[in-house]
Parts: sequence; C-alpha cells; structure tokens
Amino acid sequence: MDWLNSLFTTQTATQTVVVLSLICSLGLALGKVRIFGISLGVAFVFFIGIIAGHFGLQADARMLSYAETFGLTLFVYTLGLYVGPNFFGSLRHEGIALNLWSLAVILLGTVMALLLCKYTSIPLPSMIGILCGATTNTPALGAAQQALVQMGEPTNGATLGCAVTYPLGVVGVIFAMVFLRKFFVKPADLVVHSGADDDHTYVGQFVVINPALAGKTIGQISQMTRLRFIISRVWRNNKVIVPVSSTQLHINDNVLMVITDDELPEMELLFGEKVTKDWNSEKVDWNHIDSNVESRVIVMTKPVLNGKKLGSLQLRNTYGVNVSRVIRGDIKLLATNDLRLQYGDRVTVVGEHEAVNNVENFLGNAVRTLNEPNLGAIFLGVLIGLIVGLIPISLPGMSAPVRLGIAGGPIVVGILVGSLGPRAHFISYTTRSASLMLRQMGLAIYLACLGLGAGGQFFDTVVRPEGLLWVGLGFLLTVIPVLITGIIALRTKKFDFGSICGILCGSMANPMALNYANDTIKGDSPAVSYATVYPLGMFLRVVIAQVVVMFFV
Repeated sequence: MDWLNSLFTTQTATQTVVVLSLICSLGLALGKVRIFGISLGVAFVFFIGIIAGHFGLQADARMLSYAETFGLTLFVYTLGLYVGPNFFGSLRHEGIALNLWSLAVILLGTVMALLLCKYTSIPLPSMIGILCGATTNTPALGAAQQALVQMGEPTNGATLGCAVTYPLGVVGVIFAMVFLRKFFVKPADLVVHSGADDDHTYVGQFVVINPALAGKTIGQISQMTRLRFIISRVWRNNKVIVPVSSTQLHINDNVLMVITDDELPEMELLFGEKVTKDWNSEKVDWNHIDSNVESRVIVMTKPVLNGKKLGSLQLRNTYGVNVSRVIRGDIKLLATNDLRLQYGDRVTVVGEHEAVNNVENFLGNAVRTLNEPNLGAIFLGVLIGLIVGLIPISLPGMSAPVRLGIAGGPIVVGILVGSLGPRAHFISYTTRSASLMLRQMGLAIYLACLGLGAGGQFFDTVVRPEGLLWVGLGFLLTVIPVLITGIIALRTKKFDFGSICGILCGSMANPMALNYANDTIKGDSPAVSYATVYPLGMFLRVVIAQVVVMFFV
C-alpha cells in the first residue's frame, strides 16, 4: 500500500491534483447540508482545506500557488462575464441609489477596520484578512495578498485572519437580517415597492376608444407619445392583423401589445379600455389564439448579427413580422428599435407561419451551436484580464503604484467584455450551466488552496486569546455596518425590506445570506437588488483592499 500512501504524501503535480480534488469533493458534498436552514455552500471547501492542512496534508508550494492563482482568475473573470450584460443597465433608475447604500456598507466596514487596527495591537495585514473574512470576500483577500507581495510583506496574517472570521461572516449577515426584521421591520416594509425598470415587460390587450387615434398609423402614434410599446396583433371584425408601422388603427380595434409594467395606467389613458384577460400567464398557448398567426421563440445564433440594433434589421418591413420581446438570460427586454441584439438572445417573433420560418433562417436558431463551448473567448479574456491587472496605476500620495492584480484585472475585463463585447461584434456567449460550472470550479480550487495553506496554523491561532479577539472583531465588522445601514434605509421608506436585504447581502458578497432572504421573504426583490449591487461592490472591495495596503502598511 506504499503506492497509495505516496499518492497523498509525495509532493508531485499528481499529488497536488489528488489532494485538491479530495478537499473539493468533500467540501462540496458537505456544503449541501443545511443546519437550521443555513448552508455554507462552496465555502465548506475552505474549511475542509483548513482541516486537511491542520492534520498535516500538504502539497508542493509552487503547484499550490499556481492552482490558487488559476482558480481565482477563472472565478473572477467568469463572474465579470456573467454580470457584464446587465451591469451598466443596473445603474439606471434605482440602481444608482441601491449601489450608494451598498457603498455605505463597504465604507463603514473599511473605516471600522482602520480604527480597530489603530486602537488594538493587530497588524494591518491581519486586520485586512479579518475584514475580508468578515465580508466573505475572498477576491478582496486575493487582491490584498497580491499588494502585500508587491511590498515585500508576509501574507500569512491576512490568510489566517480571513480563515478565522469567515464562518461568522456568513452567519453574521443572517443574524443582522433576523434582528432587523424582529425589532425594526413593520408590515408595510414587507410590501414590495414597484420601481421603474425597463426589464419588466407586460403583455396587455386594449380596445381603441380614443377618437384621437382613429385613422392614425402605429408609427404616427409612436411619435405622438414618449411611451414605448410593441403591438404584436390587431383584431378587427374577428380577423387578426400582424401590424406594421403603416397599419392604421380604428375605433373598437383590439390591440395586443407589450409594454413596461409601470406604464400600464398611461397606456389605458392613451388607447382606452383594458381587457381583463391575463396574457402574462405561463399557460397561455400563443399558437392556438389565431390559426393563421404563429408566435415563436427564435435564438439569435448568427455571429454577423451580434451587436446589431434590432431596428436596423428591418424585420417588420422585410418579413412582415413583429418582435414582441427579447429574453436575455432571465431578463425580459422590450423589443425597441435601439435594443442591441446579443449572441444567444431568445427573440419572440409573431407573424404568419412562412414569414416566421424566413426570420428563423435569418436569425439562425442553431440551438446546437449554443451548447458548443466557447473556450477561446474565456482564455483570451483571462489573458487580457491578467495583462490589465499588471498595469501600474500611479495615485497621488502613494509610494508605489496600484495594480488591479489577478483579482481586479480579470473581473474588470469580464464586465467590459460581457457588456460591450456585442458592440465590437465579439462573441462571449456562454451557456448558464457552463458559466456556473466555471465559476464554481474556479472558486472551489481557490478556496481549497487557501484553506490548505492556512490550515497548519489555523487552530493554534484560534485557541490563543489573540485568535478569539480576531473572531470577535470580525463579527463586529460583519454585523455593525449591516445593522446601521439597514436601519437607516428602513427609516427612509424608499425600499421594501426585501430590497434592503438584497443590498446588504450583495454589499457583503454573501450568497448564502441571500438564499436565506429568498426563503423567508416573498417575491424576488432580494435577488434583484443583490444582482444590482454585487458587481460594483465586488469591484470596490477588491480595489479598496489594495489601496488600504498601499497607503497604510
């Protein structure tokens, strides 16, 4: 059995793969276990790595460093690529306000950490690690480690600080939300506030009774109002019409249109009576409404169309069809003329059967090609991200230039590629399952390496009075900024409690707490606000971690 023993103890490339695979598999399996409704998820890999390191399991230092760097880079780049398409759009409307509240949480925690460092005996590198663990933000830890290496400072303190405070960082946000709901939340705070969001589409049927619209074409009506709408069908004298911009509307016409949900009252004033039938149910069979009109979801897979504005394709005039909406990921977009199509968009087309077939050929609809891995874009993005991360940025007052590093560079490039890639006709599409797998795999590898490296000293640190102090300070850094920001946000009455929970979870980069919020609060407002603040919050924490190291170490 010497061969089996050497597989785990002889430090080779194969042994490193075996050790990391063992840690990841055990951690991911235990991460599915829920205790009091709380699961640590992929974070359990971190703790399995710590336990393995504590009991003497080791790997080659250079191989471990490589795996840690690769895992972190892969995670942050694919994360940026995932949130990129909706990143800049999230800054519209309430997105700016949501991100400002998130910024308040981040700044409060950073200021608290600096003050605690000043009035305690804890070195700043260790305090940075405590802050990263308290905010469950491992990319920020990676950025801080890179900054410390650049300055010739040891990184063990930061790693240990993160390791001992991470567990309470996970549950601390949940504790804060429970405390807020128990003592500060009123029944009115649980009612979801409707906000202006261009991505909330609504299908409604209206009867034209406004005499001012009689004889007007759809194009003329569109120019008369600021409201945006797409008319997919017109029923007149029991006959269906697939309208174009030159189609005239008559009194008593029934029009089926797609609008944004917040513009519903204004549409009633413009057109007239709203028909009570619910057209937004998932059970609506669109192809059995009219025998000669078909509604079909077509996937845009023609690379040449990537980044093209929908209006420039002239689908209505060329093929006699209407595009009612575009689904991108989980978001339903209103099919306006200035909407830029992206590779993989699902386009809802309404028209006669033959016309829809022609549009299908034009757009591609080659679903099989979507399942083919687009790894070239991943590796190219990682390459550019690492190059960007190494660019020195000189800031006034700093002795050394700031670098985005292996954590900051890839996430910035990922966001830019995901959001602006279609404008440059660059295809970065990755299926949701593939994107999730790459993110989870990268994060798992990184956490396994991080835990294994810290495990040798973890328990010795915790049992010391100094270690207990670290745990206590980490819990304060988790709970106090969340409570202060949450209480003030509730007092303003601008957001419902679900949205506030999403802000708090997103600013703390805590998906485990988000799962708890989703399970205990009705509606999807926690998830929506979380997705809005998470990208910017993650980026700011990565940058702030480096700036603090550069200025104060």
